[in-house]
Amino acid sequence: MFLALAAAAQCVLFAATRPDTVIPSDSNFKAHPEWNEGCVQRLKDMQGKRCDVIFIGDSITHMWSSVGLKEWNYYYGDRHALNFGAGGDKTQNVLWRLDTWKVQAFRPKVAVVMIGTNNIGFDSAPDIATGVKAVIEKEQSLYPGVKTILVGLLPRAFSPGDAPRVDAVNALIRHFDNGKTVFFLDVGSHFPREGNTYLGLGPDKLHPSPLGYKVYAETLEPLMARLLGVAPKPPL
Repeated sequence: MFLALAAAAQCVLFAATRPDTVIPSDSNFKAHPEWNEGCVQRLKDMQGKRCDVIFIGDSITHMWSSVGLKEWNYYYGDRHALNFGAGGDKTQNVLWRLDTWKVQAFRPKVAVVMIGTNNIGFDSAPDIATGVKAVIEKEQSLYPGVKTILVGLLPRAFSPGDAPRVDAVNALIRHFDNGKTVFFLDVGSHFPREGNTYLGLGPDKLHPSPLGYKVYAETLEPLMARLLGVAPKPPL
């Protein structure tokens, strides 16, 4: 009896100490359904079709469909790619969408994951990294054999203290790279500091500009092509 009670107490303690970043949540969907509409439609359009690549993330991923559309069409238009990005998502919101939206039937060869910037200011770097790891584990459980390109958080100057927070998260998640199923890609190192922001960011100092998406795509292309087993495309 004592051992059973002790084990139960340990389970309660573990549950109580799990960070919010790993607990699937529909909070963003409920608060901002309009930010999810684009992803909902893209997912509907992809049903029953071949999906070789899935991009998983927040508004930075979502905006491949607008600000980054030129690069998206050139690099991924013929690669059967799904943009599974929704504005405002944190790690826990992506986990909820992977759990509840119709993505299980897809069989992507490559998953591009960039998530966690919306957790900054709410969660510690270790908790954000734990959430990112949970997203990777979830998509890899959904898609056995998938190769995951984990893109580090991009630099941001949206609020004071952003730079060290981003650096702290990236310093942790880069260690998820195992050279076999997960590959860390530091796209942000190609966004140099420029005054009080970074070259490649838009006016909000958070989302990439057209130049930023160009840099993102060109940095991603060699690894993407290698994992897909195709020749890399020349810069647009």
